[in-house]
Amino acid sequence: MRITRLAPSPTGALHLGNARTFLINWLLARQNGWRIILRIEDLDGPRNKRGAAELAIQDLQWLGIDWDEGPIRQSSRLDHYRAAVEKLLRSGAAYPCVCTRKEVDAAASAPHADDGASIYPGTCRGKFKSREEARAARAREAAVRFNTQNATVDFADTFCGPRHFDVEHQLGDFVIAKGDATPAYQLAVVVDDADMNVTDVVRGDDLIDSTPRQILLYRALGLVNRIPSYTHLPLVVGTDGRRLAKRHGDTRVSTYRQAGVPAGKILALLAKWCGIELTRDPEKAADLAEQFSLDRVPRKPIVFDPAGGADAAALQSPAG
Repeated sequence: MRITRLAPSPTGALHLGNARTFLINWLLARQNGWRIILRIEDLDGPRNKRGAAELAIQDLQWLGIDWDEGPIRQSSRLDHYRAAVEKLLRSGAAYPCVCTRKEVDAAASAPHADDGASIYPGTCRGKFKSREEARAARAREAAVRFNTQNATVDFADTFCGPRHFDVEHQLGDFVIAKGDATPAYQLAVVVDDADMNVTDVVRGDDLIDSTPRQILLYRALGLVNRIPSYTHLPLVVGTDGRRLAKRHGDTRVSTYRQAGVPAGKILALLAKWCGIELTRDPEKAADLAEQFSLDRVPRKPIVFDPAGGADAAALQSPAG
């Protein structure tokens, strides 16, 4: 049985770009008989918005995007992540780090990854035997970083094709647990996907750099046989070419829903962005299943201007 997951984060509302990615994931699953898990990735406590998870669930249901299991909240699985961190520390695959973000950014030898993040220069690698020793040395709680020394990763993306990463020099040693022991995204996703037997990951191509990090974690945790197939999709972006966000205007699915825009109009626009040609608005997501093909999904980012253009006009509420 092949399994995928829809994984909204309650750090913000579901917007049209998210919805398009979730729709493609859902269509692939329903076409191919995959099981779908709904997982709420709610570990970023300070950034979580009250009620955002529930709102995302309502938006997905309104569009006719359903699932077979869940919702499962990452915040209920902290023991699983902490056990994985301890295993990686014991094996030497990870190490304590007391460097602050400011210190990493200021390091003269620290270049930047493609996503703009500073590449960690390995300052604490091999320096401390334990988190307790690191804490005593710097009087601050230690984060935990994964050791990428000499690591390379090759994988074949279902949509983007073959990819090669020299992880140490392109991405650097990355955090898998914060100083307060909160697990980082990269680790939590791997532990969850392995535990839930996820075989197919479909997500935006802004996360393609996460894939080599996650593959290294699978290897270090002895889970090589659990590494899923990856499909990374071009994003919906604003007129400035940046990932669709609040700065571009209100593109939340809930806003359109509450304004009285029919779900079919949203689905028709998402279908257009998926390369599906329609003669009328669909009533629900299932109406798109027969016509969808991954081969027809545009290879370039979709540009959306909520303030103007034909796409924005198509989403006007009945009241205008």
